[in-house]
Amino acid sequence: MQVQVWNTMANSLKPSALRLQKNVYASLLQRYYSSSNDADVVVIGSGPGGYVAAIKAAQLGLKTVCIEKNPTLGGTCLNVGCIPSKALLNNSHYYHMAHSGDLAKRGIESDNIRLNLDTLMQQKVHAVTALTGGIAQLFKKNKVDLIKGHGKITGVNQVTALKEDGSSEVVNTKNILIATGSEVTPFPGIEIDEEQVVSSTGALSLKEVPKRLIVIGAGVIGVELGSVWSRLGSEVTAIEFLPSIGGVGIDQEVSKTLQKILTKQGLNFKLGTKVTGATKSGGVVRVSVQDVKDSSKTDELECEVLLVCVGRRPYTENLGLEEMGIERDQKGRVPVNSVFQTVIPNIYAIGDCIHGPMLAHKAEDEGIICIEGILGGPVHIDYNCVPSVIYTHPEVGWVGRSEEDLKSEGVDYKVGKFPFLANSRAKTNNETDGFVKVLADKATDRILGTHIVGPSAGELINEAVLAQEYGASSEDVARVCHAHPTCAEALREANVSAAFGKPINF
Repeated sequence: MQVQVWNTMANSLKPSALRLQKNVYASLLQRYYSSSNDADVVVIGSGPGGYVAAIKAAQLGLKTVCIEKNPTLGGTCLNVGCIPSKALLNNSHYYHMAHSGDLAKRGIESDNIRLNLDTLMQQKVHAVTALTGGIAQLFKKNKVDLIKGHGKITGVNQVTALKEDGSSEVVNTKNILIATGSEVTPFPGIEIDEEQVVSSTGALSLKEVPKRLIVIGAGVIGVELGSVWSRLGSEVTAIEFLPSIGGVGIDQEVSKTLQKILTKQGLNFKLGTKVTGATKSGGVVRVSVQDVKDSSKTDELECEVLLVCVGRRPYTENLGLEEMGIERDQKGRVPVNSVFQTVIPNIYAIGDCIHGPMLAHKAEDEGIICIEGILGGPVHIDYNCVPSVIYTHPEVGWVGRSEEDLKSEGVDYKVGKFPFLANSRAKTNNETDGFVKVLADKATDRILGTHIVGPSAGELINEAVLAQEYGASSEDVARVCHAHPTCAEALREANVSAAFGKPINF
């Protein structure tokens, strides 16, 4: 009977799905349940990687337990990261359009524009609450057992949830998946109080708009949160150790363009500058800085709020790793092999606590394919095809190699560019800053990287990701019909330029 059911199901599946389902089916026929095992897999952490992995495991028939130490699900991303910051970025942009006179230029006149910061923050809270609550419902729907507590590995096949009331709950399991994410990296010598000296978490919940805000770090988080408070009326200065903004991986031409645009919007940048200390006195924070190349050049800046945005580090403390013989690397990450196994084969790790970019969507993909791999499915992820986005206005999106990467690797490449100034939809919307740049192999025309600074870059980059994932050439994208008028036509035109030497509309 089981074989008949399997054959009927298999006839409706595509080959790739068929292979995976065969492995899953075989696994389900060999379920090991006994009194000593409470779960097939225990996931430690419910961030984007953890909750997605837990749901996928349950959907594939595994008895799944997820252990989460925080009151709400979703990890950093949903609670104090991606989601609340995007709510503030979006709504602060609307306020800026009205307050700066941009709407008036579009024929939309209004008087006495005011900011209600409490309402702005409540809208952010509403978005976060809805999404974190949604995960809880998905857990119930997919029969994922949730245990509240700090998950600690106490045996090769055992995880103990340490609860706030001092009690604990032991779960015996066949597999363990570490998905504990990351935390804010502290700045040596500067104590964060989340009021005057804040991390990205505190910057999402300021009670008033500071007259002056200094941001230590002009990477992705720094420019995003700096943009929020600049739009709301703060005088923002970003201090960056590196000579450019946007963080690691950004194409330098894009970085320079973004800096010019944000400077025009009112942000100030001090690049190639090192922060040496900060002191609080009388409601003012004094920040001492010096030139990276010439330490004799020093300065002192003042602000009402100091935002420390120097990156994130893996959250891997008190997980029982040392007791299990799982050593962390110099950055605190958990070393894993190509199928996400630690040195103990049935203990896996994904997301921010392992190597690779600290991105929610990267963690999600790793969670899915890790679970599929546990069941015998293929495990593959091309990190060169993981996109990055900066949600300023305009947005920045990129995937693949930058020009700097290709030059350092000695790759012979060609460039296709198209400015949004020549795009009909961008001109119609009066959002013409930026461009699309496509990098393709000079010999084969295969797309090696795509870089966008401009309207809807975070949405447009996904077409480039799809093209690159499937090995498309710039001519492939150039010959695909795109709707008119759309900003996506700029992406096509950049590929036309790379494939044929010049675009049609510029």
